[in-house]
Amino acid sequence: MTSEFITSSGQPHLQGATLVNSLLESVSSDQATGVNFAVYAPAARQVWLCLFDSGGHEQTLPMEPSSQGVWHLYVEGLLAGQSYGFRADGEWQEHASPSFNKHKLLLDPYSREVKGSLNWSSSLFDYKKDCDGQVVFNDEDSAVDMPRSVVRETTFDWQSVRRPRTSRSDSFIYELHVKGFTRQHPEVPEELRGTYLGLCQPVVIDYFKKLGVTAVELLPVTSMVSEERLHNMGLSNYWGYNPLCMMAPEPSLAVKDPVTEFKTMVRELHRAGIEVLMDVVYNHTCETGIDGPSLSMRGLAENDYYLVEQHDGHLESVNYTGCGNTMNFDSPQTLKLTMDTLRVWAEEYQIDGFRFDLAPTMARQHRTYKQDSNFFRSIHQDPLLGSLKMIAEPWDIGPEGYQLAQFPQQWQEWSDRYRDSIRSFWRGDNGRLAEMGWRISGSEDVFGADRPMASINYICSHDGFTLNDLVSYNERHNLANGEENRDGDQHNFSCNYGVEGETDDRQMTGRRLRIRKNMLAMLMLSRGTPMLMAGDEFSNSQGGNNNAYCQDSSLSWLNWSWLSDENSDGTRLQTFLSELTEFRNTQSWLKGDGGRTGIDWFDPDGGALTERSLGELAGGCLCIRLTTEADRRSLYILLNNTGNTRKFHVPAADSHKFWSRQLDTSLDQPFTSQPLLTRGWYEVSENSLVVIEESS
Repeated sequence: MTSEFITSSGQPHLQGATLVNSLLESVSSDQATGVNFAVYAPAARQVWLCLFDSGGHEQTLPMEPSSQGVWHLYVEGLLAGQSYGFRADGEWQEHASPSFNKHKLLLDPYSREVKGSLNWSSSLFDYKKDCDGQVVFNDEDSAVDMPRSVVRETTFDWQSVRRPRTSRSDSFIYELHVKGFTRQHPEVPEELRGTYLGLCQPVVIDYFKKLGVTAVELLPVTSMVSEERLHNMGLSNYWGYNPLCMMAPEPSLAVKDPVTEFKTMVRELHRAGIEVLMDVVYNHTCETGIDGPSLSMRGLAENDYYLVEQHDGHLESVNYTGCGNTMNFDSPQTLKLTMDTLRVWAEEYQIDGFRFDLAPTMARQHRTYKQDSNFFRSIHQDPLLGSLKMIAEPWDIGPEGYQLAQFPQQWQEWSDRYRDSIRSFWRGDNGRLAEMGWRISGSEDVFGADRPMASINYICSHDGFTLNDLVSYNERHNLANGEENRDGDQHNFSCNYGVEGETDDRQMTGRRLRIRKNMLAMLMLSRGTPMLMAGDEFSNSQGGNNNAYCQDSSLSWLNWSWLSDENSDGTRLQTFLSELTEFRNTQSWLKGDGGRTGIDWFDPDGGALTERSLGELAGGCLCIRLTTEADRRSLYILLNNTGNTRKFHVPAADSHKFWSRQLDTSLDQPFTSQPLLTRGWYEVSENSLVVIEESS
């Protein structure tokens, strides 16, 4: 179409769509004279900017190349809210990368907002098969099936609200799904349920505060696309680990304006002293493998953004993620996009930290994981990012992909060693006493003495059984996912204690409740940073589904029915955890800097254990003493995972000491404090945990 716009060259260094003044300086919308557009596509012959009016009509403007491989254009008079995209033309071959197809509308990898939804169609692919089954160029125009990038204003009224900046040793992380947390909450206004604004309602914030939560960790909230396979099955990618544009908040979680509403959510949580952490996905995108759709990066610079390789003349995507493609961190452009994205979330949205999905992928250089990679160095040297919380999921499925304890000193890591140890011990497995001794002391045996706060301690996360299902099912029950129950982890260290699933047997439900209390108590009594999956504190269930990634339904949405029943299992467990977090916050030795300092191990007879003898201790009983130099008190944690009551002798007991029970998970009122008249010993009931305080 003929252009009616006044244009000039623009600047290549401002990638994305940036409101600028006549000097091409980034400014607020009230000072802007137009928009600078810039997009990376070094091998393209031509790139066009596509502008859309309110009726969806498209005008294309040719962009100018640069020596940096970035195409750029300044368009005078454009305002925030303008919808746009790109088209790129160049060589197209079946087994070549990059390949270009000007018939494909491409989203800006630097999009700050995505408007509209993707409609799965053959038009989204740059190729098609002819009547003989040969792969040929696809000239279908994809614009009708594509969402749009949107020019955004970046300013926001933060009302002088500051980041909480909670220390790692004082943190209690609560992992949740923005939609699932409030979708069925009866006290959240109906029109706000399942949205960013729903998560910052006073009733929700009050709940977080009473629970003792200091940080919410949001499952992916950047714009995403459900896989075509799920779409065809009538399912969707509920968890969101399938990113489209990494700087744009997911629009389906907003009432109207995802950018403003997301920032409002962060501001109000910060006002309450609650940090916001984001689970981010930089290891792959929704464009899948080499035969996937051409939506954004694939159509602009595939071999810069993704790892691809030739095999016998055929092009293949490297798949270290299990999702079809792998981001290429040997590419300066991929590293730049990632760092720019992190800065957008940290600066413009005031995010307090990030949990990196499949984190080893970002640290691979020439396919090999490097602890001193460019990715880690870039974060470390950044004045803002280097001060925020950085948390790794320390594995991917690439070569040598398991990298627990191999991240930089200032990083924290999800510890599956902690998760599996706690699960295994409390279901009654033998040979786990050494694991208990080390896990509760901050896992120094795993992370070393110089990383005392490296461990993110957790029992359950979004990926796997809920805590309730962990003690209710021996096997996964994932038929609803449409994969014949083949998906999801088979090794869960779970136990149903006699009946698979729900039961009315009061003895069995009582035992299951006690085991859950034991595991939650271990979580809050361990050094390191605890993380809880939302709903585990009130017995939320997914019916035994341990891979509910595609279940955007009541199966995954939290069930708040326990709120109306003060005698329910959920109410009792939620009350227990609230008391437990309050207890943790009053005990200085449970926080501090972690590590083994002030921690001693004993057998049930009061005999001191060395690291070697701890590893040789048999049975299911262990005594752990926590002390600090500043206090003349100690805490004794008594663990009994056997089916019999066991007498524990307090080490070196004498007449100048006093003991009081602070916690006993076998009691109906676990936190009933009581002086112990029988000095020097305590009987711990079967499958129970006890905390005793000793003072002079």
